[in-house]
Amino acid sequence: MKNLGILLSGRGSNFEAIAKNVASGAIPGARIAVVISNRADAGGIDTAKRLGLEPQVIPSKGKQREDHDREVVAELQQHKVDLVCLAGYMRLLSPWFVRQFPQRILNIHPSLLPAFPGLEAQEQAFAYGVKISGCTVHFVDEELDHGAIVVQKAVPVLPDDDEHTLAARILEQEHIA
Repeated sequence: MKNLGILLSGRGSNFEAIAKNVASGAIPGARIAVVISNRADAGGIDTAKRLGLEPQVIPSKGKQREDHDREVVAELQQHKVDLVCLAGYMRLLSPWFVRQFPQRILNIHPSLLPAFPGLEAQEQAFAYGVKISGCTVHFVDEELDHGAIVVQKAVPVLPDDDEHTLAARILEQEHIA
């Protein structure tokens, strides 16, 4: 059995998709060992409670990056986490954190990496005029939105799309990925 550690900062829809797939057996041999948020107001905390999990809040505000990362890693290690899943975790991990879980941190990003890393990927896609966007699940390394790609899902940019409609369709594919 592989223990998953979920890190989230927001509403937790990708976390919920992971949880549903774990529960249904679509992700065999996995269990969610811990859910951690850096924000006490993250919607994913309520989702975790609803699913019978006890989410941990480890606030990041006012802390040095590596100090916060050390607290998070300690919690992950306490729960014997094998694989860390970044599910809308809006913090850049320190190189130290990444070295604690080499090739064992997965991220989902709302673009077809290596195109449009960082924030506002949909806005970047529109500014560039792409006709196809999508999402990428990748292993995290020490560079932002970089690392070996696990899976990508393409989403066509429709003529009447704006960044919000495109983001919603990409999010559907993120849940599948």
